[in-house]
Amino acid sequence: MKRKLLTFFAGTLFLFGCILFGLTDCASPQKNLSAGTSKVKITPTTPIPMSGYSSRTKPFQGIHDDLFARIIVFSDGENKAAIIAADIIGFSEDQWEDITKSVGEKTGINQEYILLCATHTHGGPNNRVNEKSSKAAIDYANELKQKIIDAVIEADKNLKPASIGAGKGECLMNINRRAVNGRGGIRLGRNPYDPCDHEVGVIRIDNEDKTPMAILINWPSHATTMGSRNYLISGDWPGSAARFIEKQFDNEIIAPITAGSCGNINPIYGPVSDFTMSYSFGVDAIGAILGEEVVKVVKNIRTNSSAPISAIQRVITVPGKERTSDKDFNKLGTKAFKPGPDAILRLSVLKIGDIVFTGVAQEFNEIGTQIKNASPYKYTFVVDHCNASSNYVPTDEAYELGGYEVMVTRLMPGAEKIIIKNVIDMINEF
Repeated sequence: MKRKLLTFFAGTLFLFGCILFGLTDCASPQKNLSAGTSKVKITPTTPIPMSGYSSRTKPFQGIHDDLFARIIVFSDGENKAAIIAADIIGFSEDQWEDITKSVGEKTGINQEYILLCATHTHGGPNNRVNEKSSKAAIDYANELKQKIIDAVIEADKNLKPASIGAGKGECLMNINRRAVNGRGGIRLGRNPYDPCDHEVGVIRIDNEDKTPMAILINWPSHATTMGSRNYLISGDWPGSAARFIEKQFDNEIIAPITAGSCGNINPIYGPVSDFTMSYSFGVDAIGAILGEEVVKVVKNIRTNSSAPISAIQRVITVPGKERTSDKDFNKLGTKAFKPGPDAILRLSVLKIGDIVFTGVAQEFNEIGTQIKNASPYKYTFVVDHCNASSNYVPTDEAYELGGYEVMVTRLMPGAEKIIIKNVIDMINEF
């Protein structure tokens, strides 16, 4: 009895001392989550060149559906983070630097806590400009940058108590695109025999009353349903899926779409040569099928308001190569690879509660699967086209076979293992 009383009084005195002297290490404080959202239209108003296909030389000729940037800002009371998903092909290194630096100055969100993601739609404008770009294209790139910065500021101002949870589903509307051409080579097509990850990552962010404010989706596929003959602005399947999901919740939420590891993955419908068919049979079909799966998964997700935020970024250097011609590869195989400038890749890991997002380059599907399988966290999602990393990263095995991605990549074989090791090391630092 005396021992119990002594223990009680000792514990009471310890807690009293913590309160009296403001000691911060007496107990780990619970970090309650806050979140804020915003959505801004980023459709260009003046015709400028489109992105994704070098065969398109004319500016876009109309707008089929609007493009948007969707933003979620998180705070745990100590750290803040932002996930930005924009309906464009990708961001340049300069754009990443300008946007994240400005966001940090205006909101206090550190650069390593920002995931600046592109849906990789091939129906969007060319936003990566240089000194040879037209004034209209440069004006749009500047407008895009400012709209995203302002939207993050708005989301930061909208912070309110929130909770977060994750779930997984499956969507079979994607397929490996590295198809055997019948002559021993690889071309872009449809290959049901090679690996393809069909997992749909679904992250639910709730208001204080447990109603959704945002649903974040991660699914691996190029946004190339409409093909190179399309000259109308469109968010492709990511735009369609986001519209479908938001409509199911009376447009009172936002549904940012992020691409999983899709360097060698295409939508099962597309690229479609007939534009009219591409919408009735492609974009909207994939958007609806994916959207229905997301809505089903959302219903079973339980959210938690205790969600500490942490993040790590790492810039790595990998051996580079020059672009290889099909002719040289067919003649010499891997001996045709010529060394080029070393490639710089930014790797990002953001952890919110027990949910992990890894921002990598445009890596092959098998690389993303290895990262997810090796992660100690059940809910680990790999985000492509993130933080300006846009190089194709083939598997070492793919280099032996050739194909489009191997010809155009600026990376030498070996990048696969370097990236996986670094990302897993970063995750384990948590």
